[in-house]
Amino acid sequence: MRAVHLTAFGNPVERLEFVQIEEPPAPGPGQVLIGVEFSPIDLSDLLVVRGAYPLRPSLPSVIGNEGVGRILAVGPGVENVAVGDRVLTPLYSFAWAERIVAPADGLFALPANVDPQQLAMLTINPPTAGLLLSEFVDLAPGEWVVQDAANSGVGRAVIAFAKARGLRTINLVRRPELIDELKALGADVVIEDTPEGLSLVKAALGTAAPRLAIDGVGGPSAATLIDLLGRDGTFVAYAALGNAPIAVSALALIFKRISMHGFFLSDPEHAAKIRPFVVEGAELLRAGRLYAPVAATYPLSAIKDAVAHVERGGKVLLDVGAS
Repeated sequence: MRAVHLTAFGNPVERLEFVQIEEPPAPGPGQVLIGVEFSPIDLSDLLVVRGAYPLRPSLPSVIGNEGVGRILAVGPGVENVAVGDRVLTPLYSFAWAERIVAPADGLFALPANVDPQQLAMLTINPPTAGLLLSEFVDLAPGEWVVQDAANSGVGRAVIAFAKARGLRTINLVRRPELIDELKALGADVVIEDTPEGLSLVKAALGTAAPRLAIDGVGGPSAATLIDLLGRDGTFVAYAALGNAPIAVSALALIFKRISMHGFFLSDPEHAAKIRPFVVEGAELLRAGRLYAPVAATYPLSAIKDAVAHVERGGKVLLDVGAS
């Protein structure tokens, strides 16, 4: 069957290869066979390729951290899903292959009337957003949350989860054409990430001050979030899209008593909390309250072109089922 192999750690365009591999074995007790339909090329996948991620498979190896597909067969004792159900591939189950065998535990049938391309992006970003909103600050309805990278998959999920909880969001973006689009998804304030934008945010807040700032960029954007936080505010970084260090004002630490945290979805303490956010994310997709634009889809055989597209910018999915 067709798949993508990581042949060595390094440059993704050079180290990922389209290959033919053996079919997986029949599912054993508690296992299922999944025919993969779509799998996104996430930034975490590219970190795996570069050897900069905690997950380091023995090479050569299929990779692919998330995806969606149909149950093709079930092993003995599996009762929570059935043949024909559309399910998410388990996190880190190496989804860049036409068919994979995976544990059935934790799988559930996804809504039938939701775009499978959107479902393919459900395993990582929505639970990250949900946990960012719940794990660090006990927020009450009506409170403000401020974030950068608001157009990212996590950023859009933060908007959707916050809206469902009655929270208000301030969202920094790099392109003004995104403002109306994110407002249509439920964002309260969307501002271009510029020095002038900071003044507009402060005017919108008045005397209020966010207690939670969510950073996916680093660099100057992170500094803006810290500036907007109130006393005893909490800053959480979950990504580094800008590849720049976070500059923290000593005065913010001293006088505003800002606390700084990092977040990684795969830390063991989060494991038992992920599924409810995945389920909620599926419902938000079904209701049209969560949506992530897809720039392009590519077959597995075009993996090098697909990765090059990701590195230019835009969300790219592998159309595994059509490969």
